[in-house]
Amino acid sequence: MELEKISIIIPVLNEANTICTTLAQLPNADNVEVIVVDGGSRDQTVEIVRSLGFSVISATPGRANQMNAGAAIATGDILLFLHADTRLPIHFDTFIRQALQHPATLAGAFELRIDSQMRGVRLIERMVNMRSRFFSMPYGDQAIFLKATVFQDIGGFPNLPIMEDFELIRQLRSQGQITIISASVLTSGRRWQKLGVVKTTLINQLIILGYFLGISPQQLVRWYRGK
Repeated sequence: MELEKISIIIPVLNEANTICTTLAQLPNADNVEVIVVDGGSRDQTVEIVRSLGFSVISATPGRANQMNAGAAIATGDILLFLHADTRLPIHFDTFIRQALQHPATLAGAFELRIDSQMRGVRLIERMVNMRSRFFSMPYGDQAIFLKATVFQDIGGFPNLPIMEDFELIRQLRSQGQITIISASVLTSGRRWQKLGVVKTTLINQLIILGYFLGISPQQLVRWYRGK
């Protein structure tokens, strides 16, 4: 029996410093395709991706729009949305296929590990993983995956400049089970290192609160970027 094909969709924008590491392990997986979606990088991101033998498509900037563009041309049975600064665990493809074999599972993600030794980061990881498991609310940096047919049925990512992963998972959670795989992705600690653990956590929580209070996503993304 042939393995279900996994399409890995990676939105990028000026990720020359991270994309090589992210892509390095992917050729070792079975029956996967990689779709890198560039949002107008001005560094060497596109050249690096192509030098590694991967193809790149262009899309209007914005993570949701770029991921939807990648999904539109994907040929896999399963879609995996991967941030450009996040590394997947070994045997991620096996874990994903096994998780989606369960009839109740609609989608899934991995536990989170942050690539930093800063004080407080381990606590953040535990909080994120508890939230994911107890509330079935993983975020985009945990590598969300689901069947392509399910993604199409719900209309893809909502056209939002921020919180697109949050809204997608909320829709999926109302329809079925979200499985959290015990293996961890390793995501860059660059934002935590730049702003500090306390400030980063506070901003993240304020963005979620603002979203629930109806503050426009355009305003939220300006706050998130420190503007």
